[in-house]
Amino acid sequence: MEDAVSVSYYGHGIDELALDDELIARLVSSLDSDNIEIRKQAAMEIRLLAKNKTENRIRIATAGAIKPLISIISSNDQQLQEIGVTAILNLSLCDENKEEIISSGAIKPLVHALKIGTSVARENAACALLRLSQVEEAKIAIGRSGAIPPLVNLLECGSIRGKKDACTALFSLCSANENKSIALQAGVMKPLVELMADLGSSMVDKSAFVVNLLSAVPEARAALVDEGGIPVLVEIVEVGTHRQKEIVTEILLRLCQDSVNHRSMVAREGAIPPLVALSQHGTSRAKLKAEALIEILRQTRSSKSAARYIYSS
Repeated sequence: MEDAVSVSYYGHGIDELALDDELIARLVSSLDSDNIEIRKQAAMEIRLLAKNKTENRIRIATAGAIKPLISIISSNDQQLQEIGVTAILNLSLCDENKEEIISSGAIKPLVHALKIGTSVARENAACALLRLSQVEEAKIAIGRSGAIPPLVNLLECGSIRGKKDACTALFSLCSANENKSIALQAGVMKPLVELMADLGSSMVDKSAFVVNLLSAVPEARAALVDEGGIPVLVEIVEVGTHRQKEIVTEILLRLCQDSVNHRSMVAREGAIPPLVALSQHGTSRAKLKAEALIEILRQTRSSKSAARYIYSS
């Protein structure tokens, strides 16, 4: 979460220890000013005051700051929009504020900022939507608001921080099956496979967790194979970290449980030797998954051998 340098209210420094309700009320009132510079100044102050202290976040929300900040997010001034998004993000870090932010209509303006805002506004909008998606009832509303395609775009084209924010938000949203379908239609599997393939990056774990979540549905498993995911997964079993090996083995097991074709593809990629090594030296969970997958792959090979023998006889 990115934040700008501190400013002072109307040229006077704010002592957070001495913050009082009157000052908060003046800042909130200034959010509705006709003067855009005054609005920016007040929003910046609120953003900073809400950055670290839970007590401040609650007091600012109680003073009525949420609705005018949401209005600011819809501004055509990109700097003002960015400040508003970041202020709402900071307020959303307090669980007590999430319901009010949602009920005040923040989702659509945040999605708008996610689509057309500055890079910082897009990243912070993704973070804010992640926070709001932690309210279970909001997941579907966020998905239906159009948030998922721009999150997929941020995952594909954003900075490394943007990719991380988008990936985490998608993981939260895609716990709802309806959102899994939306994400797959938006083409999420392609950037996820590409991120998993970049073994030197910090995105392998995050992207693999999203793929594992999505792979609960058949269309995700098909998309994963279509995007060349099997060689990537097998390579991670060979050279990944313990955690990466565990999560991708679970994905491979899902792929192979209901598809003989996928089993053949996994076996042809040379998965059995690294799976055997994992079954001997992995975590307890990874060992169980690896053993189950090895058994499936070996049964498939045995069946094919028997079929060839019968045919040749």
